[in-house]
Amino acid sequence: MKLIIDAHSWIEYLEGSFSGQKLNDILKEDNEILVLPITISEVMGYIKRKGGNVELAYNSIIKNSKIFEVTPKMAKEAGIFYAEIRKKNKSFGIVDSLLITSAKMIGAKVVTGDNHFKNFSEVILI
Repeated sequence: MKLIIDAHSWIEYLEGSFSGQKLNDILKEDNEILVLPITISEVMGYIKRKGGNVELAYNSIIKNSKIFEVTPKMAKEAGIFYAEIRKKNKSFGIVDSLLITSAKMIGAKVVTGDNHFKNFSEVILI
């Protein structure tokens, strides 16, 4: 299965939380693990703000996943989706839109612990 891991899940994994353990289990399964470059930026910003080891976090993500590049068409569709979803959910961000749109277009699931994803069929909540 193709799985796109979001920043929330990577942070939980790096912090060793209960949700992070669920991602650890997923990483051990036979899945294609993908990460968007923007997700790496989100995680690195969080780790740096918290005074954590940025290099260790970065290397862990790179070791456990493949970089997934968003195409211009995906970016277009994500922007349209973002405009639509923001009418109903003001906390839904553009990166969230990129994750969902990318998953839809490549037949993947987004792995997250973020509850504002709960109503999407393209999501696996951990």
